[in-house]
Amino acid sequence: MDAKLLSSLMDPAILFFFFGLFAGTIRSNLEIPPAIAKFLSHYLLLVIGFKGGVSMAMTGFTSSMGWALLGAIILAFIIPAYSFGILRTRLSAFDAAAIAATYGSVSAVTFITASGFAERTGLAFGGYMAVALVIMESPAIIMAVLLANMVRTRNALASGTAATGQVRIGKVLHEAFTDGAHLLLLGSLLVGFLTGEAGKKVLDPFTSLQKGILAFFLLDMGLLVAARARDLRDNRAFLTAFGICVPLVNATLAALLAKAFGLGLGDAFLLSVLAASASYIVVPAVVRYAIPEANASLYFGMSLVITFPFNIIVGIPLYHGVLARFWS
Repeated sequence: MDAKLLSSLMDPAILFFFFGLFAGTIRSNLEIPPAIAKFLSHYLLLVIGFKGGVSMAMTGFTSSMGWALLGAIILAFIIPAYSFGILRTRLSAFDAAAIAATYGSVSAVTFITASGFAERTGLAFGGYMAVALVIMESPAIIMAVLLANMVRTRNALASGTAATGQVRIGKVLHEAFTDGAHLLLLGSLLVGFLTGEAGKKVLDPFTSLQKGILAFFLLDMGLLVAARARDLRDNRAFLTAFGICVPLVNATLAALLAKAFGLGLGDAFLLSVLAASASYIVVPAVVRYAIPEANASLYFGMSLVITFPFNIIVGIPLYHGVLARFWS
């Protein structure tokens, strides 16, 4: 087994994910109360946003930051567009749009886990990558809503009736930006930027708990993955192939952009992880309102049951190992 993969699997947080997966699979009554699970998620978002803001305050605006954010914007539009085309060959247009939005967006927990991996291996990266995380949330949602509206209009024209169920982009954007998780990340990023190094010293005892909290949260994620695995009974082969192969393609696209833009290894690694991840928090919450015709168990299940474990267990060390060879 590759040394980096073995090292990643031996990380306590990852082992707690496996433990949660095992406990859920054997149907143990072990559970994390929803209120505590929500706190753990909010804590991690607050810390990663705050640290990113502090780093930005200390370094200021750099060309690397500009290129990294441009790369994030490009990926946020490319990924849902081509994903929709692939998914439409096997699924309904509404399901394809919802899943495309999920994979065009990002997973904050995957990003936090990758950040921890980078810190553990001494890999330097810019705090502005937390901004890239925020930037990549919304474009995919906008594209999915536009695609869904287009399908509704086309169906109405074909049936000779007036189009119904059209969703306004403005309302969807409001839902996305006021979502608690998204707003907390933005707010903590701003607080970190405004307070800088002085703020870091004040909150250091609090933020130093991140690794332990991540382990607890990944335990809960393991339980949740085991509970939702049964949602993907239909089209399992296609959905599994998509949930693994598309992240690999997305990570490759991100790496090529990072190389072309002259980004450092740490930024390239995190951009690849962002591109390879899929949202299971913000996007499902918004898409459930914006595209009610879509099957929620598909887009939520694929991102959580297939892509999230793949990235946590295999993807993160794999992306780092491959990129390190090309950046050395």
